[in-house]
Amino acid sequence: MSLLVLGINHNTAAIAVREKVAFAPADMQFALQQACASAGIAEIAILSTCNRTELYCVISTNTAASDSNVTVNSSLSASIDSLSAVQPHAGSFDHQQRLLSWLCEYHGVALAELQHCIYFHRDDAAVKHTMRVACGLDSMVLGEPQILGQIKSAFAVAQQACTVGSELHRVFTEVFVVAKQVRTETAIGENPVSVAFAAVTLAQQIFSDIHTANALMIGAGHTIELVVQHLKETGIANIVVANRTLTHAQELNRKYGVREVLLSDIPEELINADIVVSSTASQLPILGKGAVETALRARRHKPIFMVDLAVPRDIEPEVAELEDVFLYTVDDLKQVIDSNLKNRQEAAREAALIIEQGLATFVRKERGLSIVTTLRNFREKAEQIRDVELDKAMKALSKGSAPQEVLRDLARLLTNKLIHAPSVQMKKASEDGQNHIIELAEQLFELESSDEINSNSLGADAQHLKS
Repeated sequence: MSLLVLGINHNTAAIAVREKVAFAPADMQFALQQACASAGIAEIAILSTCNRTELYCVISTNTAASDSNVTVNSSLSASIDSLSAVQPHAGSFDHQQRLLSWLCEYHGVALAELQHCIYFHRDDAAVKHTMRVACGLDSMVLGEPQILGQIKSAFAVAQQACTVGSELHRVFTEVFVVAKQVRTETAIGENPVSVAFAAVTLAQQIFSDIHTANALMIGAGHTIELVVQHLKETGIANIVVANRTLTHAQELNRKYGVREVLLSDIPEELINADIVVSSTASQLPILGKGAVETALRARRHKPIFMVDLAVPRDIEPEVAELEDVFLYTVDDLKQVIDSNLKNRQEAAREAALIIEQGLATFVRKERGLSIVTTLRNFREKAEQIRDVELDKAMKALSKGSAPQEVLRDLARLLTNKLIHAPSVQMKKASEDGQNHIIELAEQLFELESSDEINSNSLGADAQHLKS
């Protein structure tokens, strides 16, 4: 197996870059299948969240560069050449180039925008990175639990798209085992800290009397539900949820008593909104500068606190230019988040040890798989020898030969034929001075080494002399 992870995240790129390579949920299956067809990938799963886009790939080692359908223009190739200089796996450059070329072409992004933001991990390092991501150790919010669900969802979508085979299945199975162990055995998930929590914390710092504020939520997914939950805990009573359809919003109404409206109702609701939090999967902005200006005039320029948790962004960046708007993105929340993470540092160290143990377990299992074919062939050859000699013995018995003599011949012939090939190879290895093969044979067949035999012989001689 050759595993390759290509990624871009909140540590390597600002939101303005990350949103350009975000995958829309509705297009994910198409993207997965196109990546396999165009980038020479045997298996692939794609994780796309507000903080990261990562491609988890199994590389077909017998796929030649000429088999790729990706056309790399000269300027793109030159840019990738400069990127490859900083990669630790020179031999994997071809696959990295094709995968990165596909990502750029799929999103219509110039590689110059990504070359300082992209990272690659290969094989064991890729497995370890994926484990860290699933456990929340690589998140903006250390230990945040949502990422595990997002990875499970990405894996499920890839399965539905038929782009996951046995190798990625083994990787993600082990990743989920380790993540569950980290959640169970450490305090990494205690004292919840999330972008939703950070958004509400920031709102509390801005509003001296937050429970009297009116809140407008745009979207009705898991993140918005967390925001609603935290807002309710602060005592806010008037919360409106605007969504493309009312189905999910009605579920939030049932749980938290919010009022649900459609996205088309946002201009009216914005007039009364003191707090606006948005998190949708829209590929285009939902709230523009003009709509906010209109609302501000109707509010007589009473300030609005806005948090855009979406990637790509739901609120046009130009909205931040308005004097009476305080607009924050997920990147702006990092300082709030960092101040709440001290009590998770020890848990993170414990989690890192569990990940190391999980990685070691995975590596042992993978090494064990590599011998399966050899063991099967070894057994089949031994069984063929057994069947041939047993057939001879049965024929000898049917002709009236003495059973004791037949059994002795069967045992002798089986022994000779089973040890013949190993004996020939060990003799040749000895003649060629390949002592490591002799030592390996002694270990495989549980034999005494020549040193032990000599030592035992000397001991016996000494005992004989004493007697």
